[in-house]
Amino acid sequence: MDTIVTHQYYRPASRITIFAYIFGFIAAILMLVWLLHYRGGVDLDSYDPNKIFNVHPLLMFLGLVFLSGQALMVYMTVRAEKKVQKIAHFLLHLCAIILGIVGLHAAFKYHDRSGLRNLYSFHSWIGIGTFCLYILQWVIGLCMYMLPYTRRETRAVNLPLHICGGRAIFYMIIVTALTGLMQKSTFMQLPLFSGEAILINFLAIFILLFGVTIDISVSLRRYA
Repeated sequence: MDTIVTHQYYRPASRITIFAYIFGFIAAILMLVWLLHYRGGVDLDSYDPNKIFNVHPLLMFLGLVFLSGQALMVYMTVRAEKKVQKIAHFLLHLCAIILGIVGLHAAFKYHDRSGLRNLYSFHSWIGIGTFCLYILQWVIGLCMYMLPYTRRETRAVNLPLHICGGRAIFYMIIVTALTGLMQKSTFMQLPLFSGEAILINFLAIFILLFGVTIDISVSLRRYA
């Protein structure tokens, strides 16, 4: 009887998940508008250092923000066989890591071309730290849950730590993205209320909303 009463207070995550997708796609569109319309395009092999840099925010957003958010939701909110959920979760995180590596390469290449020092800002510090933790979390998850050698009891004991650690790293990803936008906007010294400055502010807002709705969706899950 107590179980039935408690179940009535659960709320399905499906509506929140829809909002997460909406906020994520809006953020992606704003990112493309910013980089293609205002910043001149994206080209890792360009002679223009600014076009090289533009690869960095694009791939870091698509990988570490968008795909990692999808990886959290696909495991927690999508109804499918557990094995399918695990494989999708694993592959999405792997794609995010690959995009993140190329995105970091673009940032270092831009600094070298522009004569700037590497890893001098708060954004870069927490960014490198977050990415290292992200890779470590993925490797531990691979060894713990994808390979058939770990005992079931060990997996069960470590699962809460894996979930909490993944969510904490996702919070750090959102913070890194927002500080990066703030740093770039300050560095460019954009006029107040200019079109580009307003677009960057809205981009930051939708990235934040994406992160919040992802976390709420994962917290609620999708109860039948």
